[in-house]
Amino acid sequence: MTRYSVEPDAGVQTSKSRGSHLRVHFKHCREITHHIKGMKVKKAMKFMDDVLAFKAVVPFVKFTGGIGRKAQGKQSHSPGNNGRWPVKATAVVKDLLSNAIANGETKGLDPECLYICHAQCNRAPAGRRRTYRAHGRIGKYASQPAHIEFVLEEKKEGVEKNDDGEGEGASGKKITRKMMARGRFVKTGGGTE
Repeated sequence: MTRYSVEPDAGVQTSKSRGSHLRVHFKHCREITHHIKGMKVKKAMKFMDDVLAFKAVVPFVKFTGGIGRKAQGKQSHSPGNNGRWPVKATAVVKDLLSNAIANGETKGLDPECLYICHAQCNRAPAGRRRTYRAHGRIGKYASQPAHIEFVLEEKKEGVEKNDDGEGEGASGKKITRKMMARGRFVKTGGGTE
């Protein structure tokens, strides 16, 4: 069994998937995983389908050197509208995500409620090749592969706000940690109430 960089709580059911030494550009994978982290799985899959169809752009936030501006960058509020359509990296990330969804289904999780709680991309060791330069010299010709991992969780149902004025904290008076430590919840002083 492989180690993940994040171990979820024991009480929460999760599904995971990871890929190591993937022959896709690390920088592309980093930008894709950074963008889809926190999304619902269905929305993330639709986003990646749109990228593969050139209908949406992957916003480049960190590695922006030489990245051109795209009109589609406005959709994702990309800084400076920087973005690209990294097709190969998007296909690999999409496959990993679909694998995580399938793992969740075998565990009995509902794919409609799943969201990406953890998405991470790390640099893998470079694949080293050589290229031939002028005057009989040899230059390096390295690829930049990536390790990618996903952890999916089910979205918790929200709790409705209490309106009837009963229960803990219903009076609206804030109890600070200091007050709780003292054990004093009664109002002190010479008030007229």
